[in-house]
Amino acid sequence: MKTSDFYFDLPEAQIAQVPLKDRTTSRLMVLDKVSGETKHQHFYDIIDYLQDGDCLVLNNTRVIPARLFGARPSGGKVEFLLLTRKDEKRWEVLVKPGKKAKVGDQIIFGEGLLKATVEEIIEDGKRIVSFEYEGIFEEVLDQLGEMPLPPYIHEKLEDKERYQTVYSKNEGSAAAPTAGLHFTKELLAKIEAKGVKIAYVTLHVGLGTFRPVKVEDVLEHEMHSEFYIIEEEDAKIINETKLAGGRIIPVGTTSTRTLESNADENGMIKPGSGWTNIFIYPGYTFKCIDALITNFHLPESTLIMLVSALAGKEHVLAAYNEAVKEGYRFFSFGDAMFIK
Repeated sequence: MKTSDFYFDLPEAQIAQVPLKDRTTSRLMVLDKVSGETKHQHFYDIIDYLQDGDCLVLNNTRVIPARLFGARPSGGKVEFLLLTRKDEKRWEVLVKPGKKAKVGDQIIFGEGLLKATVEEIIEDGKRIVSFEYEGIFEEVLDQLGEMPLPPYIHEKLEDKERYQTVYSKNEGSAAAPTAGLHFTKELLAKIEAKGVKIAYVTLHVGLGTFRPVKVEDVLEHEMHSEFYIIEEEDAKIINETKLAGGRIIPVGTTSTRTLESNADENGMIKPGSGWTNIFIYPGYTFKCIDALITNFHLPESTLIMLVSALAGKEHVLAAYNEAVKEGYRFFSFGDAMFIK
């Protein structure tokens, strides 16, 4: 299986740069994974495709303002992207320019409000650093940090909350679980009133979201590990739905990967936490999920490979080419797809 098998021609102008004013007014393409038939709707119509007894699974991770701009004592500018917290003061970070961050170097942020000392060199610009600060780290970060928008988005985000889902709760992501950005609290309340159960998982989205597939043989691509949590109450909701014959419908590829990493051969979920680097591509047999709400992804990405595993590569590429033709908006702030 080749990476180029998942290529389609996407005009750069169709990569959405800003979120819509009303989250629910994004367009929604409904794709039948068996027939390949498509319908064009708006996201607020999603309620018409959900049934009493279904379970919607949402990733409640919260994006931290993980991009920091600092300087070395010599004055050279340095940029950090926080990746993984190792303990209270130590983080794995991505540094630009990486060559300027040697072991023992100190970088200063916000005129000294935050200082970082490089402790270890990992690879590819990645470092382990130790931070020094007064007070609470999250408050310092909120003051100095910026939202780490994907490199494909060039516009500055006016309202930080528009890169958060309305149900975001557990801080730790370097990127948003963007399929969830279309929901409002009002829409979720209507969905629950229809008899749809809602369960939550947490997967802290990491560097892998930004990482392109650089190998031609798909099987040679290595996924970045990400931390997940499934609470006992949520595992119970998912399992009861499954046993009752209801559909499990994750919102986004992150929720999908969390469920599929944890499910047994019968699709049952056990509560707990851990790390996953599951890579889902065509040929994969899904154990837990039945349908999927997702955004439109970039060509040759691991995300389009995942949706192709669910709906078939031919159906997905045909739908994507139709979306391009119809002027759909792609990627993080773009339109949505419901695969049923």
